[in-house]
Amino acid sequence: MLILWQAHLTFILLGFVLLGSLQCTQRWRPWLLPLLAVVSFVPVNELPLAAYVRSVTDDLAITTLVLLGWASLVRLGVVERQTLPARVQVLVLFTVLAALLYPATMGLTYFDPYRWGFNPRPMIVCIGLLALALLWLRNTLAVSMLALGTLAFALRLKASENYWDYLIDPLLLGYCLIAAAALCIREVWRLLRAAPAGATSSI
Repeated sequence: MLILWQAHLTFILLGFVLLGSLQCTQRWRPWLLPLLAVVSFVPVNELPLAAYVRSVTDDLAITTLVLLGWASLVRLGVVERQTLPARVQVLVLFTVLAALLYPATMGLTYFDPYRWGFNPRPMIVCIGLLALALLWLRNTLAVSMLALGTLAFALRLKASENYWDYLIDPLLLGYCLIAAAALCIREVWRLLRAAPAGATSSI
């Protein structure tokens, strides 16, 4: 079961974030984590349920697990929600990383940034500088995601030997795109609502 540690952690955190978003589970949230931990080991056709989640999500990047952990702490009331600027910084950072990586994996460019991850010293230096800048901006979540992802790579906590696999995955990219689109729509809606009010006051 040790080889499936990431699958079990993904099952627990992802399940908690989804169920913890429901208002009806607010009273029972502290009990959801141990309950999901037990359920993740329930065998179905000689495989734990967590293994079936892994077949859909694959092994998530460490940064995604940190984000899920942070979201779980928010739902438990342990930490506060991020401010809007800090949230935008996270979305922009990982969208840019994905924009560097995924076009090449889909054959849309001639250079291959994925190979940088096999000898990632220059990448680690750049990520370190980004982490320092985000630390100066007091973005605790972004710094934690980058630092723990790099530490996990140094300890080889995943089966992959590529640094990219510790930093970005499709689930994280999907979250960034959806969250960014939601923020843009909300801002446009706010401006549209403010415009008639401004026009009325000028009259």
